[in-house]
Amino acid sequence: MVRTHSEVFTSLAQPSPRSNGLDTLRSLAILSVIVFHVYAYHGSAFDGSGGLPAALLPAARMGWAGVDLFFVLSGYLIGAQLLRPYLAGQRPGLWSFYRNRFYRVLPAYAVVLALYYFLPVWSEYYPGHLSPLWEFFTFTWNLIVDYRAFSHVWSLCIEEHFYLLLPLIVLTTMRKPSLRKTAMVLGGLVLFGICIRAYFLFHLLRPLERAGEPFGAEYMKFIYYPTYSRLDGLLAGVTLALVKTFRPFWWSAIARRGHMLTGLGLALAGVALYLLKDRTEFASGAAAVGTVIGFPVLSAGLALLVASALSTNGLLRIKVPGAKLIATLAYSLYLTHKELIHLVDLSFPVIAQAGRWQWLGLYAICCLVVAATLYLCVERPFLILRDRRPVPR
Repeated sequence: MVRTHSEVFTSLAQPSPRSNGLDTLRSLAILSVIVFHVYAYHGSAFDGSGGLPAALLPAARMGWAGVDLFFVLSGYLIGAQLLRPYLAGQRPGLWSFYRNRFYRVLPAYAVVLALYYFLPVWSEYYPGHLSPLWEFFTFTWNLIVDYRAFSHVWSLCIEEHFYLLLPLIVLTTMRKPSLRKTAMVLGGLVLFGICIRAYFLFHLLRPLERAGEPFGAEYMKFIYYPTYSRLDGLLAGVTLALVKTFRPFWWSAIARRGHMLTGLGLALAGVALYLLKDRTEFASGAAAVGTVIGFPVLSAGLALLVASALSTNGLLRIKVPGAKLIATLAYSLYLTHKELIHLVDLSFPVIAQAGRWQWLGLYAICCLVVAATLYLCVERPFLILRDRRPVPR
């Protein structure tokens, strides 16, 4: 049966049911980030392997890309949330949006911050080596970067900047919407990021490389962490939301090609990861190309995987046991997993030296227990409170 334009738009205006594919990708994203941090911050253990079995090491080295997958997912989900009211002839409410983000992000974040500041054993550093509290509550850590405890907050800072600015951009561009204007805004932001990364490559990294100086810290501070150079994943997700919301017949054609989307997405992501693998060690050759355009290419590949997860026939649509649980706990896992590397070693020194699988199994259990506790005691109650309290007019 062929649906009319009206029927298509009416169906799209309704909130989407939970997607098995998105749960799979969200769980994959957080697990990738966790194994990457174990590899990077537990690296002195077990001859530099981070305590990981050899089979996990190739994936662990590339696990940082899980953050970019999170960005694409956030861009899609938040973009769809803001755009959907227009299908019903309405506008998104700024107060309602910001209020929902407050309940979703701040309570659990504040609890973990309190643990860092008031429970010394929680931090791998002494409390005096934490960044000033205002950097965390203003979400400006990623623009200052002083390499202290709770450094993985950089990605949450980018998300918060996105939550702040996207509704304002949407309300502005939707006053007189057009495909040309939207493409110019999205393309301009991608080009801006490319130009910023190219500037730092040629004016900062290249001179350091020619002088024989390491530049990894400068790369992270000026290219990897700042919001202005890491918008590609979020923009790719918003593009997906725009197509699905306002071009339903385009989306219908895309959604019938789930297997092709998976293949193309993996190929693009693979190319990007190859270009980016030596980005902190070289400022020329393939690494230079990766520094300038690697993140947009990676984001495009990951966006195709998200589209595949939402398709009608892609492999990523298959329900994976445990994926929903991991996806539900993803935010709490994100907040707590890094410090647990340190705490597991302190609390269980015998197991910490027993072997790779023993340590990894214990660490995984501790991550799940702590994340579930934070979710059940803090995150979920505030989400329930958010949904029960009426939005003020």
